[in-house]
Amino acid sequence: MLRKLLKHEFRATARIMLPLFGLLVLASVGANLSIRGMLDSDSTFLSTLGAILIMLFTVAIVAVGIMAFILMINRFYKNLLQDEGYVMMTLPVSIHQQIWSKLIVSTVWFAATVLVIILACCITAFDIRFMGELWREMKNIVHAVIQYNHIVANGAAFALEALILCILGSVSFCLRAYSAMAIGFSRPNHKGLFSVAAYIGIGVVLQILGGIVISLLNDSWFHRLLLGWEPNVSVVAGMHLGMWLLILLEIIYAAVFYFLTVYFLQKHLNLE
Repeated sequence: MLRKLLKHEFRATARIMLPLFGLLVLASVGANLSIRGMLDSDSTFLSTLGAILIMLFTVAIVAVGIMAFILMINRFYKNLLQDEGYVMMTLPVSIHQQIWSKLIVSTVWFAATVLVIILACCITAFDIRFMGELWREMKNIVHAVIQYNHIVANGAAFALEALILCILGSVSFCLRAYSAMAIGFSRPNHKGLFSVAAYIGIGVVLQILGGIVISLLNDSWFHRLLLGWEPNVSVVAGMHLGMWLLILLEIIYAAVFYFLTVYFLQKHLNLE
């Protein structure tokens, strides 16, 4: 059943995100043309048009990022907290499957948004003369990889850890918003206001807990380890340990937000 929910979610969200991605790529082509000639043109019309294309490209990047966030909020809000919630709660699916369908789809669109923005920036900066220099640099990188394979292994490990951390960060980000809305919609009145208050309150609690953890770790063995001050542990090992600590913290955050979301949706959801 989760597969059907995912299919439904992707269909509903793709109708919005894919056209936006197309517009962003189109705007990046226009921005490239403006950089390559319009802005330096003697024609007032062409230089003005180039400036407008650059502005449109910037607006398109901001719009795609904001829409990915709004879509994440809106799908959860409309499907589970509005009138559709009555229907969704009667389907032969668990609340866990419904939450995971929203989480997976939102995380995929966040990742796609980042990749499309990077692609659009590359298109904007594209220059055929630059490609030759890039190719030579790529060959130098390949030679360095062959010569210093131990550095590459550590780099690949850091990249994998960063990828895991980004995925967990996206999941935690979504679940924090979901838990705040679930808490707000447990109230009989002013649900939106209570949702915003819950979101802010969660942030305050996280900052307090983070400050407590930092104060406890200050000048401890673990703190010295992360800074590479322990003679028996290398700096690289300390950095890997720090990455896995961040991953563990994100898992804990996500688990707490997930528990809050499930608890309030199952026990205290008020759709009236």
